[in-house]
Amino acid sequence: MEIKTFLIYLAVIAGSTYLIRVIPFVLVNRKLTNRYVRSFLYYIPYAVLAAMTVPAAFYATRSVISAVSGIVVAALVSLKYKSLIVVASVACITVFLVELVI
Repeated sequence: MEIKTFLIYLAVIAGSTYLIRVIPFVLVNRKLTNRYVRSFLYYIPYAVLAAMTVPAAFYATRSVISAVSGIVVAALVSLKYKSLIVVASVACITVFLVELVI
């Protein structure tokens, strides 16, 4: 890739990222009081994180079976209100053990 093309791509990406973060500040100049809008905005980061993480988890292992078992165990452990370190560790150990068996 030529440096000129790369710089154009970089400028477009930087501009779009900047606009996505600046437009809400420009359009909303007071505190949001609508309960439904605040609730919607509260859950957006979690939805985006799940949309980016869950599909990648299915392809991060050699087998879909080990990926599904890791995700299921992680969900069950997280429902017990354990910390992120515990959830991630248990999920990794589960995937490792399932891959050993398979």
